[in-house]
Amino acid sequence: MNQALEDLKNLTNIPDFEERITEEEYRYTTDRLEVTQINVGRLCNLACKHCHVEAGPARIEVMDRKVMEACLKVCKEQKVETIDITGGAPEMNPNFEWLVDEACKICSHVIVRTNLVILKEEKYRHLPKFYADHKVEIVCSLPYYRAKEMNRVRGEGTFETAIEMIRELNELGYGKENDLVLNMVYNPAGAFFPPVQSAMEKEYKSRLWQDYEIVFHNLFTITNNPTGRFEAFLKRSGNLESYMKKLSDAFNAATLPGLMCRFQISVGYDGQVYDCDFNQAADLPVLTGETIFNMVGKSFKKRKICLANHCYGCTAGQGSSCGGATE
Repeated sequence: MNQALEDLKNLTNIPDFEERITEEEYRYTTDRLEVTQINVGRLCNLACKHCHVEAGPARIEVMDRKVMEACLKVCKEQKVETIDITGGAPEMNPNFEWLVDEACKICSHVIVRTNLVILKEEKYRHLPKFYADHKVEIVCSLPYYRAKEMNRVRGEGTFETAIEMIRELNELGYGKENDLVLNMVYNPAGAFFPPVQSAMEKEYKSRLWQDYEIVFHNLFTITNNPTGRFEAFLKRSGNLESYMKKLSDAFNAATLPGLMCRFQISVGYDGQVYDCDFNQAADLPVLTGETIFNMVGKSFKKRKICLANHCYGCTAGQGSSCGGATE
């Protein structure tokens, strides 16, 4: 276990997460793989303060074609319902467009997670149209609906660029047409929980329409997980123990059936398999030790989930996952 996870485990007055799961069923995956999340690398044009995978311009981890091919084989064999492509900024992977092309051939629901800002760079200006042509679902991160708050997290000018790109996506039909789904993600800017997802969605839709005439389909609120840069921020600010206490005190057993680790895998740039994206950030691979290459040609088997105290981030309050609240 790495030092960050040891620090979480050794906090006083924080019960071990595994002790909170009283129903054995929720320690295991379901017996079917529904979602494959492919993290194509940690290279990114931004270095956001809350990024749990610590992506940035200096990162060199980039998934190659062989790993992508193995991911696609597993997805086809297991008849997964969703292929979820993420990063870093996934667009910066040199094989990104090939992966989207191939994913759309074998799966009717392909998601691309984008920071929007990357789409303004000349090299990637064609991608909004590319997305529309392939009818991929776009999940875009917009930490807040005002410039001051978002720029504090992402850097000066990022909010204005993101708004410009959302408008362009709207013009292509995203957020308006049923087959061009545009969803947004909200992360809190500090050591506190997100508001109730439905209420925050109404607020986002109202303000973005009022201020910019922007539309979108759904808002996902995601609790900041105590891993990566956010965990480092909690330590620097002296908030690690108090934040973990908040998460622990807000543990909600009703979120357990919908935890993303139960029905999906997260694949790292090198082919290592994880129960979820947060475990990937925490360097906690699946307990079976499988890589995506080992999964090719084999039936999917239920397995025990690798759990640790950072899992409180997904089970506090309304719950949290890559698809938003889970309760």
